[in-house]
Amino acid sequence: MAQITAGLVKELRDKTGAGMMDCKKALGECDGNVEEAVDWLRKNGLSKAAKKSGRVAAEGLIGIAGGENCASLVEINSETDFVSRNELFQEFVTAIAGLSLANDGDIDAVQASGYPDTERNVAEQLTHNISTIGENMNIRRMASLSVDEGMVSSYVHNAVAADLGKIGVLVGLQSSADKDALNSLGKQLAMHIAATNPQSLTVEDLDPALVEREKSVQWETARASGKPDNIIEKMIDGRMRKYYEEVVLNNQVSVIDGERKISEIIADASKELGTEVTLTGFVRFQLGEGIEKEESDFAAEVAQAVGG
Repeated sequence: MAQITAGLVKELRDKTGAGMMDCKKALGECDGNVEEAVDWLRKNGLSKAAKKSGRVAAEGLIGIAGGENCASLVEINSETDFVSRNELFQEFVTAIAGLSLANDGDIDAVQASGYPDTERNVAEQLTHNISTIGENMNIRRMASLSVDEGMVSSYVHNAVAADLGKIGVLVGLQSSADKDALNSLGKQLAMHIAATNPQSLTVEDLDPALVEREKSVQWETARASGKPDNIIEKMIDGRMRKYYEEVVLNNQVSVIDGERKISEIIADASKELGTEVTLTGFVRFQLGEGIEKEESDFAAEVAQAVGG
């Protein structure tokens, strides 16, 4: 029997896009003959993944895994929303969320990790799932959040299963207060964040490029009023305060009670719980945000298919 070298496996992977273990098995079945192994993979539906890899994947699921002091958030994409109801896909997202938690949100470490109950790593399992389900998929991003003492709370919006949905939020609360009380507060904050999509926790944390862009827009619109510069400066100050109230979490008015700013809610919670509560950070993932989706004319596609 021919020796299956790493070079042969790489050559077959380059040709087919199949996973490492699938390539190794194919070469073993074909006594090291690469061309026969290509056909073997095609017959078994394992070389199709490479053809699908160029298609836009903007659907899928957000997944969450975590405990009291830490949690992790992942986004796994697919081509269509139908796949989010697929049990195999849901199991994959749940498993990746767990691996993300174990690897502190390091996507490279997760990709190289062994996939549970298989001989494949995560990257190879992804290729296998692409072939099995029949759509392009990708592990787009992941992040973890932790506190030394306290609670990391989570919330999933548009959930299709436990800890799987279209928007996922993590909130870190540092405190020695009662865990249940902290978790209740954290979930309310997470729901607020899901609804408002803040860009930062504090004004100081806000991306300077966003601030300069907003100031530039406000200067241009204010100049059109014809007012002198000293008046314009005061106008800009007022408009920037309003901008911060829209995009900075601590400055936002809660959508839950409609009255207090988030910073005031945290201060009130510290008084009520008898110990300091600090909002240390948050993470919000919304499925497909920032991905340019292909627009298609479904009727035209059907007509083309019927026409041949």
